[in-house]
Amino acid sequence: MSNMKPGNTHRGTQAEFSGFRKIFWPIHNHELKKFLPMVLMMFCFLFNYTIMRDTKDTLIVTAAGAEAIPFLKFWGTLPMSIFFVLVYAKLSNILKPETLFYCMIAPFLVFFACFGFLIYPNVELVSPTQAADAMQAFVNASLPAQMHDTLSKLIEVLRVWPYALFYILSELWGSMGISLLFWQFANQITRSAEAKRFYAGFGQLGNLALVASGLTIIYFSDIRGEFSSDKEAWGVTLHWLMGAITVCCFVILFAYRWMNKNVLTDPTLYSPLDKASPKKSKPKLTLTESFMLLCRSRYLGCIALLVLCYGVSINLIEVVWKAQLGAQFTNENDYNTFMGYFSMCTGIATLFLVTIGSNVVRRLGWLIAALSAPIMILITGAIFFAFIMYKNELDGILPYTALWLAVIIGATQNILSKATKYSLFDPTKEMAYIPLDQESKVKGKAAIDVVGGRLGKSGGGIILQVVLMFGAIADNLPVLLFFVGLVIATWITSVFSLNKRYHAKLQEVGEEEPAPTTAAPASGGQGTVEVTG
Repeated sequence: MSNMKPGNTHRGTQAEFSGFRKIFWPIHNHELKKFLPMVLMMFCFLFNYTIMRDTKDTLIVTAAGAEAIPFLKFWGTLPMSIFFVLVYAKLSNILKPETLFYCMIAPFLVFFACFGFLIYPNVELVSPTQAADAMQAFVNASLPAQMHDTLSKLIEVLRVWPYALFYILSELWGSMGISLLFWQFANQITRSAEAKRFYAGFGQLGNLALVASGLTIIYFSDIRGEFSSDKEAWGVTLHWLMGAITVCCFVILFAYRWMNKNVLTDPTLYSPLDKASPKKSKPKLTLTESFMLLCRSRYLGCIALLVLCYGVSINLIEVVWKAQLGAQFTNENDYNTFMGYFSMCTGIATLFLVTIGSNVVRRLGWLIAALSAPIMILITGAIFFAFIMYKNELDGILPYTALWLAVIIGATQNILSKATKYSLFDPTKEMAYIPLDQESKVKGKAAIDVVGGRLGKSGGGIILQVVLMFGAIADNLPVLLFFVGLVIATWITSVFSLNKRYHAKLQEVGEEEPAPTTAAPASGGQGTVEVTG
């Protein structure tokens, strides 16, 4: 243990730990008061997000089909993200940070608490079934045949608007809740020397939530045989899952309140100077200013391209996989049970890769670590698309049905892609912010992570909407594969461009990336591990 005084633990901590303690638990005992509540908050944020993510897919895919997802991402998630960013920017100029945090959590808490106990049991009463039928009849009778599929999916989304709203708010929880509220608070209260040790721990322990939420989903979804109807069983599942989300929201609020009362008032863990600094650099950008900032800075533009390309590529592949998943599982509980296993496996893979992720950065360098995600998505995505395109020829030859194998291959692709994203893409992206000045860090991150992330997913939605105008997704797989390859080529080019600028910035501020054999990670080398979809 260290001989340093508690108040001085923010200086020179790299030499204080050795062996396994340095790798797995570089935390002082007096810092547990600050570290553990943050881990609890991240755990609850990710626990909720995993349940929301799996349940939103179950609701939409089984009710309206996977083809409805592109419409929701572009016409729902993107406008709502912009609206939330504008509201957040406006309230941040009026409210104290603590009050702002409560105000941003409250809409999610109220909606998800109401969904399981009030909205879903009465969904037939609030669904515009007759209006949707009339719109569908008009489309079939009056519009060209090539527009039928596209508009029919839009009508299906309107028919199940409560599920659509659930989908949109679940997406926003990942960007507003995790990327903005949690990480902004973490960046506000965590000193630079602490971040090098704390952030990897946040990721490793917080991502246990993926395993815990997966097991929770499996337990409460695998109850079909206990009820007389599928609807009744699914209603009970939603009661429990929405109840778990509600409880975790209250735990987040309690932990945040406790941190403000007991940590932010402790000078050994958080000084008044630390508290005043981020307030001056609070992002107050309008949407137009955010885009202008990204356009003016090639450095930030490269980071934005990474986020955009990840969002477009992973969503193009995911929609094809979810179409296979919807064909395999037509019952909500069966679909959600599978998604529970999927989330659990994603959590295990992520924990494994997060543990070795910092070693990849240390031993192979920033460039190799940053290239890992696009290369992983390109290889696994190409294998998945190739199997889907030739699955009919393989049906009957293989020991399992081609549809089931398509589901498993797609799930494997998704697990490996997301685990690589969480363990290598996110940390290297966060490292790229380190040599920037404080204004660029704060404003650039707000513009990229919230708006840029949503634009990435919406970009995939736009491509899919255009493709759907020329036929079903299954008939246009080569076109989608071409777009995936084009986007990933842009991604890889941006990584090489950012790598040059990143090292130039490090030299400007007097820092350097560690040599490949260096034992200790670079500043921020263990990275910030986020989950945004």
